[in-house]
Amino acid sequence: MKQRPFKPSRIPALLGVACLALLAAGCTTTVDTRGNMVDPDILAQIKPGQSSRAEVQQALGSPSATSTFDRESWYYIGKRTETVAFFDPETVEQRIVVVHFDPNGTVDEVKKLTEDDAQKIQVVDRETPTAGRKLGLLQQLFGNLGRFNAPTQNRGPVISAPGR
Repeated sequence: MKQRPFKPSRIPALLGVACLALLAAGCTTTVDTRGNMVDPDILAQIKPGQSSRAEVQQALGSPSATSTFDRESWYYIGKRTETVAFFDPETVEQRIVVVHFDPNGTVDEVKKLTEDDAQKIQVVDRETPTAGRKLGLLQQLFGNLGRFNAPTQNRGPVISAPGR
């Protein structure tokens, strides 16, 4: 049986294919789910006027948040994002479900919130002034040079290790 000799001209082609495969693997989409993406089929089991808090918690799990003032509303918030390579994540799907309870602990209303229910919040770019002075980069790097504490006389007994 005769062996073929290895041709060195194939090495650059193989390296090129390997590099392309690594580049393509770096551009795959990463899907990330955060919070509680409530399944619509399970949500359909929650009946206003019939389901209790315990049944809701058993079916949907613990809420993401509760109402601040009356504790009679549970919020289930979930978000699914996709990230390609080094780009910012893009929201693919978002679900917010609000379950309102009456004073007896029975479901009063189940509401699904959409993007139309969202309110835009104006972000303020002001900075809070702080006391003190601003240090430059070199002052931060070299500001402590020469600021060493002098050795104190009363440090206590020195315990040496055996054999030293």
